[in-house]
Amino acid sequence: MSGTDTLRNIGPKSAAWLRQVGLRSAQDLAAAGAVQAFVRVRRAGFRPSLNLLYALEGALQDCHWHDVPEARRQQLLAEVEEASAALPAARGRPVGGPVTTTAFYGGNAEEDGSSRAGEQEKTSPDAEDGGDRPA
Repeated sequence: MSGTDTLRNIGPKSAAWLRQVGLRSAQDLAAAGAVQAFVRVRRAGFRPSLNLLYALEGALQDCHWHDVPEARRQQLLAEVEEASAALPAARGRPVGGPVTTTAFYGGNAEEDGSSRAGEQEKTSPDAEDGGDRPA
């Protein structure tokens, strides 16, 4: 069995996406089909362009993705729309959602009595005018 990374039109990023949705071989891709593979990648939270759909179809037909006929491209788009409409709404954030980070400023909040150790309280510009609102 050959991996999806050896297929025509499938680069390393596309092959990684396919592996992450369970399509690890050319046989897996052929069994799922281009439309179902594309929908699975998109449903997993990745943001593939339509070029991936055409590349998958080209890989299955063993032709360059530019050589997929326009009529077949329109048919693929209609099938993707139909398959996407049949799926239930996505729950929560997708797997490929944004990453958030939290900064740690060091110190122990209990030792120095402040709620945010290592930070100084910032005040608004109005504080100089007699206002004492924290920013």
